[in-house]
Amino acid sequence: MYKSLVSVAVAASITVPTAFAAQEGENLERIQVVGSRIALRTATDSPTPVDIITAEQLEATGITETAKALQFAAPSYSFPFSSITDGSDAVRPASLRGMSPDHTLVLVNGKRRHGSALVHLSGTVGKGSSNVDLNAIPMTAIKRIEILRDGASALYGSDAIAGVINVVLKDSDEGGSISTQIGQTYEGDGEQVRVGVNQGFSISDDGFVNVSLEAHQKNATNRAGLDSRQQYPTLDDGSLDPREETFDRQNHHVGDSDYDNYGLFANAEQAISDTSKVYAFGGISKRNSTSGAFYRRAIDSRNIIEVYPDGYLPQISPEIIDFSLLLGYDFEIGKWTIDASAGFGSNSFEYNVENTINASLGPTSPTDFYAGTLSNSELNLTLDASTYYDFYNDSELMVATGVTFRESGYEIEAGQEESYIQGDYEGKAGGSQGFGGFTEESEVNEDRTNVGLYIELENQLTNEFYWAAAVRYEDYSDFGSNTSWKLSGRYDLTDKLAFRITTDTGFRAPSVQQLYFTNVSTFFDPDPVTGEFVPRESGTFNQLSPIKEALGIPDLKAEISHSYSAGLVYNGDNGFTATLDAYQIDVDDRIILSGSVDQESSAVIAAALAGTNAESARFFMNAVDTQTQGVDLVMTQQFDLGQYGDVSTNLAYSYKETDIKSVNLPSILNGLESELFDRIEEIRMTEATSKHSGNIGFTHQYDDFTTNLRFSYFGKYTVGYSASEVEYDAKWTTDLSTRYQATDALAVTLGVQNLFDTYPEKRPEDNNFNGIFVYPLTNTPFGFNGGYYYLDLRYTY
Repeated sequence: MYKSLVSVAVAASITVPTAFAAQEGENLERIQVVGSRIALRTATDSPTPVDIITAEQLEATGITETAKALQFAAPSYSFPFSSITDGSDAVRPASLRGMSPDHTLVLVNGKRRHGSALVHLSGTVGKGSSNVDLNAIPMTAIKRIEILRDGASALYGSDAIAGVINVVLKDSDEGGSISTQIGQTYEGDGEQVRVGVNQGFSISDDGFVNVSLEAHQKNATNRAGLDSRQQYPTLDDGSLDPREETFDRQNHHVGDSDYDNYGLFANAEQAISDTSKVYAFGGISKRNSTSGAFYRRAIDSRNIIEVYPDGYLPQISPEIIDFSLLLGYDFEIGKWTIDASAGFGSNSFEYNVENTINASLGPTSPTDFYAGTLSNSELNLTLDASTYYDFYNDSELMVATGVTFRESGYEIEAGQEESYIQGDYEGKAGGSQGFGGFTEESEVNEDRTNVGLYIELENQLTNEFYWAAAVRYEDYSDFGSNTSWKLSGRYDLTDKLAFRITTDTGFRAPSVQQLYFTNVSTFFDPDPVTGEFVPRESGTFNQLSPIKEALGIPDLKAEISHSYSAGLVYNGDNGFTATLDAYQIDVDDRIILSGSVDQESSAVIAAALAGTNAESARFFMNAVDTQTQGVDLVMTQQFDLGQYGDVSTNLAYSYKETDIKSVNLPSILNGLESELFDRIEEIRMTEATSKHSGNIGFTHQYDDFTTNLRFSYFGKYTVGYSASEVEYDAKWTTDLSTRYQATDALAVTLGVQNLFDTYPEKRPEDNNFNGIFVYPLTNTPFGFNGGYYYLDLRYTY
């Protein structure tokens, strides 16, 4: 009598929603959500906490970037702002449940997506990690996003320690939409235009192709303060140059970078028979971005005054190309449903540096440089099988098993020679200023493979009790193997109240970026006396480097996690629902990018660095054990206002806190522990993300008008500076929009983000770099652009 809800879904993929007849004859939609192979009516039916965010909810935020819109729709997901952080200005790190960006697995249509080639090297949250670039997926192509807030390595493999984000692509076989948004900040900058086109095509009675095209252009914002420093050389008589009076002292760029982003995505499926189908999806995107580095004054030793008599602002202008394609075949053999798929994805990050110079080459130096390219690729082959067996108490046991093969590759291509060489002009600094090029010694072209085997069981034993179990074995070519498992259960205490609980182990293999990234580049440290930023050549040395071997840095190994979660689900009368979930995630051997150890601090280090251009060295290493605890609360309520329409309300709150249990550093560097992992890095891991965040939203529908009002809360957070640590106050932001359905096809939306022009707390006056950095450069949870207003036109047919 306790039959499964629908026929088995294929492996871990997301099935196309199907209609079913409810007991009262209503047509409702069952959806296959990430984390379970049994189709559900709503997310609250899930045995684990899942957020389902529809395309309409993403669009209602008025935000034009997928990752940023997700932050305002799901408080457990954070997308902090950063500026003057090299490549991270173009691909910002994001995280789930306050953990590292690479602790979240991203799927598209239930299939693993490749990561960005970029490694976050500057002072952002998730320093030393790489993450999936969600902004490479056009919002126009998205049907919904599912966020599994639970560990799932036993289901999906590496990276799923904090949870899983699954992007489901649009799949309609007819009709489409054309949308345009224009807007700008209250300050009059940050102008942007986004145009999206979606079209569904029926290619047969049982087949479709859905295509989405998006173009997005955004101008930069700038909230830099005025540079009070002397800019020009003192005159022979000791007086200041008259140009000091007319110089534009907003010489830095602190804010959003400008960019042009173009994306094309397609999703397709064709039935071969009643029991088989082929499917395919993928896309390509290209982004060109420009952001500023530190300004070089006319009197700066890194300037050639004949080339830049007024100084210059180096600009980092990467070109990012992202490609993905997956093909699959779904069929039945006897009682078994088989899913075979092959997917390939790649991401390239080409560094270009403009409006700069290699001062060591003198006045003849180029002023634009190609500084090198990072490339990441991933090939995934999967074969999954699932079926149902009769089980105890007239229920059915879902059994799924499968094998996966993945090959991951990483490549660094050197820049042009002038971008990194040290010339002999007047002893000036070498390399392109703003971002030094990758040298020939930095070039790598490496790959690794892994094979995974899993088995999963799910059973709705009674109307009240559900349980699931999974175990997965993975073997990697470079560090060994791992076995992870998961147990979960749900019990309906009443028709309205249910209890759910999960425990699991997980792992994250060191990424190919962490294994093979290497570079010697210029970093700026503040002088302890003057406060001026002093350039130093710092080397990041990979697992193949003889420097690593000489200093006895251990080989990287997998991070290991053990998670627990328990929650309550309430489905009340009159449209009220609530979920409350508490969790704890213990992670051992977390990988960090260490601080730099200086050649002057140790003879061993000096000897190891001899013959390189580096003055200091840093490494990726398993060094920290952490514990993350948190609570997620989600509540929704519907109100019928009769002749005044209806109102939907929702409240979402997230608490997350990470503590460091132990720090384990190599003994060969005794006495340098504070340099390898200092207080700044500790703050970045434990206090840089707001512990408390949430939002309250209201959607009022009346005739042809839909009004959205959202209050978002971002709790206190801390930024570590070289001389101090500063805790920044909690802030609320308010978003308001009204949509008018002018015709059946045409909708017009007017909206404001950050209605009351809220900014984060300013940096202390003794820590704002001569007044230039008004706000924290990193980790501000909602940025410092202030208010933004926009107009959105959408034509649906």
